[in-house]
Amino acid sequence: MLLEDQRFLHEDLERLEQGISDRVLEAPKHIRDRLNRDHQISGFLTRIQQQSKRLLDIYNDTEGLRSKEIQSISTGDPFDEFYKQLNEIKDFHRRYPNEPVENLERVYKRKAPGEGESATAEIDHMFTGEEAYGLYLDMTRLHEEYLNLPGVQSRRVTYLQYLNIFDHFTPPQCPIKRSEKTTDQYFNYVGNVAEYLEGFLRRTRPLDDLDKVFVSFEQEFEKAWEAKEVPGWGAETQAVGPAAPVTEGTGEGIWCPDCEKEFKNENVYKSHLSGKKHIKAAESRKVNANGTTNGESTGRSSPKPSASSTAKNLKERAIAEREWRIRKYASTMETVRSDTRVNIERRQGLTERERQQELDELFAESAEPSMRPSGTVDDDSDSSGDEKIYNPLKLPLAWDGKPIPYWLYKLHGLGVEFNCEICGNFVYMGRRAFDKHFNEARHIYGLKCLGITNTTLFREITNIEDALKLWDKIARDKKKEKTGGENVVQMEDAEGNVMPEKVYYDLQKQGLL
Repeated sequence: MLLEDQRFLHEDLERLEQGISDRVLEAPKHIRDRLNRDHQISGFLTRIQQQSKRLLDIYNDTEGLRSKEIQSISTGDPFDEFYKQLNEIKDFHRRYPNEPVENLERVYKRKAPGEGESATAEIDHMFTGEEAYGLYLDMTRLHEEYLNLPGVQSRRVTYLQYLNIFDHFTPPQCPIKRSEKTTDQYFNYVGNVAEYLEGFLRRTRPLDDLDKVFVSFEQEFEKAWEAKEVPGWGAETQAVGPAAPVTEGTGEGIWCPDCEKEFKNENVYKSHLSGKKHIKAAESRKVNANGTTNGESTGRSSPKPSASSTAKNLKERAIAEREWRIRKYASTMETVRSDTRVNIERRQGLTERERQQELDELFAESAEPSMRPSGTVDDDSDSSGDEKIYNPLKLPLAWDGKPIPYWLYKLHGLGVEFNCEICGNFVYMGRRAFDKHFNEARHIYGLKCLGITNTTLFREITNIEDALKLWDKIARDKKKEKTGGENVVQMEDAEGNVMPEKVYYDLQKQGLL
């Protein structure tokens, strides 16, 4: 019955759209609930695509079954066709009596916390404790793999340093040479890093069109590889000689392209040119550049070296493509990366007990509402409604929600009203609240609206008229002091010392001038 399947698909699509709209209207505060909502919406969108594809196939009717069914219904006796389909349905249920019936009304409906499984059970298994539901990266296992790579074993790279350099594959940040990158160990390492970052993006951004973003990364890599502009995988250039070093690395010293090492001192660089290690590295680099071990003097060309070089080029391309993806993934997660570094530095100052306690609090933060039974909220509301507080004197409430004792109310004078005109005729209950309000923002803002800046002198003044009179008096006194200071007569003695007139005459009478 294709028409029934068609109707069922239309209903399913409408139910899916309603389920998505109900979840979009939600605003969960906890990141776990937000991720659970986003993953549910992503699953609904995927099902919409699948059901739409099935519905489109029915409408296309490549085999002509839908047109035959419509023709059988429209022609002949409609009751015969009806009873025929009814007998088919009865026969199906007779053969499969326990076949469950899917109720679309409840399938996509938001379940209450007490119904069935926990809504965030799937999210709990997606992330590790260090990732904290996608807030931070957890690359400890990849850090251990990095420390075991050839060329890195001699260096002690901490986890914090690794978070800064895991997307750098060129010297001086990356000590691994190009010849060492073709090993299976390094190939597996960059594959694991790229796989982890891609999975992290898919877990934390389920509603983004990540496939489109990843395809754009691949297209950018294809163009860069053809132009030989991939960092660290360009055409190898052979050094001119020992007298022509190339300056790379940090740019401060002398870079040896054969040893891939930077020297701060020129004399040390010249002395290492005659060493066995440099000569061996120069020969291997020359062999890689020419593509043969014996050079062109042998004059023989067999298909075996060309096949090995082709396989080597394919492997280098695969490694370069993974390194390119890691760079792009890291650039899109720069905020998470910086947050991870800050979190690692913070957690290094905590004890093991404090770290475990922090993880337990994170997991239990949003688990408490879901673990509560469905009738608990109603019971609490009923009990709180039955317990009415008797407060005929309108006494203030204490910390436990009950009225304070009446003797305490009289002791603090909470029944005395104090009116402040500067605060907009606000009434303060009790002397303590009234004295405290002179330093609060409401009273200070009222004084500033009157043009008064020095608020410390206006304590106990609540009338606007009194405050303006006092401010005018203070302004007049300051002006008088300023003019009085300017009119002081200054005297000067024979040595050029300047002093007031009174001091000058006093010193003169004493014979000191």
